[in-house]
Amino acid sequence: MSKRALISGITGQDGSYLAELLLEKGYEVHGIMRRSSSFSTGRIDHLYQDQHEGDVRLRLHYGDLLDPLSLRRLMSKVQPDEVYNLAAQSHVATSFDQPVYSVETVAMGTLAMLEALRDYCEVSGKSVRFYQASSSEMFGQTPEDPQSETTPFYPRSPYACAKVYAYWQTINYREAYGLYACNGILFNHESPRRGETFVTRKITRAATRIKLGLQKRLHLGNLDAKRDWGFAGDYVEAMWLMLQQEDPDDFVVATGQSHSVRQFLDAVFDYLGLNWSDHVQIDPRYLRPTEVSSLRGDAAKARDLLGWRATTTFVELVRTMVDADLELAQRERVLVAAGCTV
Repeated sequence: MSKRALISGITGQDGSYLAELLLEKGYEVHGIMRRSSSFSTGRIDHLYQDQHEGDVRLRLHYGDLLDPLSLRRLMSKVQPDEVYNLAAQSHVATSFDQPVYSVETVAMGTLAMLEALRDYCEVSGKSVRFYQASSSEMFGQTPEDPQSETTPFYPRSPYACAKVYAYWQTINYREAYGLYACNGILFNHESPRRGETFVTRKITRAATRIKLGLQKRLHLGNLDAKRDWGFAGDYVEAMWLMLQQEDPDDFVVATGQSHSVRQFLDAVFDYLGLNWSDHVQIDPRYLRPTEVSSLRGDAAKARDLLGWRATTTFVELVRTMVDADLELAQRERVLVAAGCTV
């Protein structure tokens, strides 16, 4: 029988790439999604099958990290072999505006998932493997460069603080209850499926619209912040590899190279034949109360023990995102020319 995986956050960037990967490997994939009056399945629509057909290997279920009872019911219903906890309010800037909600989903949501899993394992006698989506933001303003699994945390946002809590709870459940539970400390990972409010996608989306005359200005905050940017499609493979090892452990997943927002702008606008300084304006509203100046990961442990390494270069990532958003902008321009409001 094929393995069965349960993914929270399946409609997000990482969830969609992970679902693709697991389906390719023959898994039966179950995803948790929040109930909404509008559909939010755009990133996985290409994977979806009519639930009335025969061999359906992707199924979606309503649930919420803030509803522990729904998580317990889903564990019993799905009976997973692997659980990937990717759901969260993951926008760092938003966590300053909505700190309570952000901490509840990230910290208490992870705790609710761990409790539901512990309860299911005790009742069923089944051993289930658990992946927790940790974040490089936990390192924050640490002076160490690059950051590895032994680097002390210095979180600088409500989101990062909550991720630190979730990280240690995952380790606590591993040590206290014998759960196979892993933390993947993923550094920034992007793709054409990235949300448009995240700085990389905000840049590629705006730059392509500027190129086609659909937009004039792009407003940004700190251009000197440096991040270790990789491709989300590469990083979900590391998630899967963590749960295939004999013993659970925690791993940094990163490219080992960092670039500033300014360098990202250079790469995007140069590829489009534009000068970003003609179009970008700094807006203090996009500056955070506490900034993280630089993050760069050391993924030596993942290379040595998992056999994983990033295969997509920074330039390849940028161009993939620009090409996808340029196609989107071209469609938008056709609609505008036809008199449609977009």
